Amino acid sequence: MDFPQNHSPSSSSSSSSTSSSTARRPPTDTDPMHSWWESVSKQRSRILSLSSLLPSDETPLSSFADSDRPALSLLSSPAAYSLVSFALSSPGSGSGSDPLCQWLYETFQSSDPHLGLLVLSFLPLLSGIYLSRVHSSDSSSLPSLAGFEAVLLAVYSSEVKSRSGKSLLVQIPDLSQPSLYHTPRNKPADDRSRQSVGILSPPLEPHLAVKSTKRAIIIGTALDCYYKQVSQMPAWSKLEFCTFAAGWAGQNCPCGTKFDRDDLDHLETGNGNSNKHDRLFREGSGFSNGTRSDDIGSEDDAIKDVVVEMDNLGISKENALNLEKKGVRIPLPWELLRPVVTILGHCLFGPLNSQDVKDAASAAIRCLYARASHDLAPQAILALQSLIRLDKSARAAAKAAATAVANTSSNANTPSKAKKPEILLVSK
Repeated sequence: MDFPQNHSPSSSSSSSSTSSSTARRPPTDTDPMHSWWESVSKQRSRILSLSSLLPSDETPLSSFADSDRPALSLLSSPAAYSLVSFALSSPGSGSGSDPLCQWLYETFQSSDPHLGLLVLSFLPLLSGIYLSRVHSSDSSSLPSLAGFEAVLLAVYSSEVKSRSGKSLLVQIPDLSQPSLYHTPRNKPADDRSRQSVGILSPPLEPHLAVKSTKRAIIIGTALDCYYKQVSQMPAWSKLEFCTFAAGWAGQNCPCGTKFDRDDLDHLETGNGNSNKHDRLFREGSGFSNGTRSDDIGSEDDAIKDVVVEMDNLGISKENALNLEKKGVRIPLPWELLRPVVTILGHCLFGPLNSQDVKDAASAAIRCLYARASHDLAPQAILALQSLIRLDKSARAAAKAAATAVANTSSNANTPSKAKKPEILLVSK
């Protein structure tokens, strides 16, 4: 079927050439199809570059480049994560000439959101290895870690740019003002100036190097970036973070389970209750009658106590034992501990998280609580106590619901005895 043409006095050949050139015009940057294809091409190029750095016979990384979503396919592959994890954990990794660190740095700078997720998924492993090496006993003999620091600075710089020199604020609720959940007893005063605002994180300053005095804020800010995307992170990345968090706290300490036994204190009142709290504090801190008691028990007994307590709470023994394998004890200032606790809170209560992630987060939180109790850090103690209480109540509710379901099913399968017909005696 021929479309009608409008012939003008001007040249008809020019109009036809214009229409043909319009039909052959390549897609512009505003075309969604063009943007998608450009993103896929960039992802495939980066994955092929990674496959040349990490060759594998079992699961070649180049196979993920053929997917419609190359970066997300690589992100969801346990085999690919294990391959990169093995390379990052090698003794010579993290130097300024490390090609894998250079790949991570350039990939994060590509500004592709899916590639950014891919790099952030390795942030717990990278930061864990970096902090463990920096604070290890033989850190003076280690090679340069400029490669790790370059990746951390790239993530930190992206957060500095996104915040635009502003602080992270949090609105503190005022109970004297009515809300959706309560009505104050007294008539509230309409005073807007009473609204309290807390500073969650101060304005960030740009840094060109990771100095020892700024290391905590740089890594903590990088972990804030990880938390923004934590719901899209794979389970093995979250497990990696939980194991390192437990290692940073300093494991082999039974104090983390003391809090789980303190619920018995609610049954006591008066001086007996406070005396028991004093006794538990002295035991938890390792002091008794003003002297240090280092011979309370061996590390093996401490580990057994922790595992038994985890088993009583329904936490997998295997996950509790796995926490002993990674990380070393490091300083935990609030700039670093705050994002760690925030991420563990998601790992503990995220609705889509697997039970392994929840168990690992529960054990890590108790290790951090023991560390905060020793360090006498009030902010950390309050936050971790809240998470432990919520975890215990959630597990108790889940256990009660499972018991109720089991009882209901058993009652339904148990045959009931036939009732005898009732005989009514009628007196005349």
